[in-house]
Amino acid sequence: MSALFTPSPYADFMQQTTVKVGELDFHVEVGGKEDAPVVLLVMGLGAQMLLWRDWFCKGLIDAGYRVIRFDNRDIGLSSKMRVKSPRMNEAKLMARFTLGLKTEGALYNLYDLANDTKGILDALGIEKAHVIGASMGGMISQILAARYPEKVASLGLLFTSNNRAFLPPPFPKQFNALTGRPASQNEEDLLKHSLRLFNAIGTPNQSSVESQLEFARTLFRRSYSPAGVMRQYLGVLSTGSLTAENAKITAPTVVLHGSLDRLLPPAHGRAAAKAIKGSTFHLISGMAHDIPESYTPLLVKLFTQNMKKAAKA
Repeated sequence: MSALFTPSPYADFMQQTTVKVGELDFHVEVGGKEDAPVVLLVMGLGAQMLLWRDWFCKGLIDAGYRVIRFDNRDIGLSSKMRVKSPRMNEAKLMARFTLGLKTEGALYNLYDLANDTKGILDALGIEKAHVIGASMGGMISQILAARYPEKVASLGLLFTSNNRAFLPPPFPKQFNALTGRPASQNEEDLLKHSLRLFNAIGTPNQSSVESQLEFARTLFRRSYSPAGVMRQYLGVLSTGSLTAENAKITAPTVVLHGSLDRLLPPAHGRAAAKAIKGSTFHLISGMAHDIPESYTPLLVKLFTQNMKKAAKA
């Protein structure tokens, strides 16, 4: 890796840098021994890379891997799109999305984000990596593994979907928490909005209000980009079913999904696992749509088992 790294202000075991892919700059953090196998973490809709919680990154590093997390375009410290997003009929988009259909017209879709992700690996001089994607990041990772198999040593999918037709929709409470707007743009209301989202989609009884509030404040003060979140959302809805891409995936694949996930119910993870030849599915009892510290040892164990399987292949 030839990029210039400086210490991360968020985790003392990580280094940060910025890499350019085309006209976009991507903020990246890297941790672990330089000669260790690389794990690239791809985060979800509207989620900064810090949602790959420090304890999860440290768990992978302690297991013997070099970990990379980054902000997708339009979020965190990566480039924000300066071109005005075209007006799109959200109801029509949702209807077509439910049918697994692609829709043209969005500023970008998940294929563009997969190209970004491949470009980050190239910019860092990484020939091949184990890839773990969460939620929207899992969708991006499926495309990456299908379109650029030479870059993906193994594929780990966490509470994600392949967006095939007629999968169960999000539960109303969770969907409204994700897509709803805060009462105002002042910090107090924005933090309350974040807490509602954490509590709606997260695993119950895993963290205190104080720790949630501190993390929400860290995220808000690092970056706040509601327009970017909306552009990512439109990008997801515009992409359509990934089942054709699933058929192309050859990397050893493991799919993990929380039994209490109400944002993307477990049928979504099962659908992806069923469509990817040779993949393994694990339903994680009691977990929802987040990465709780108490579940991290199990998640790391299951992901590293798949990575070791790939290394032996």
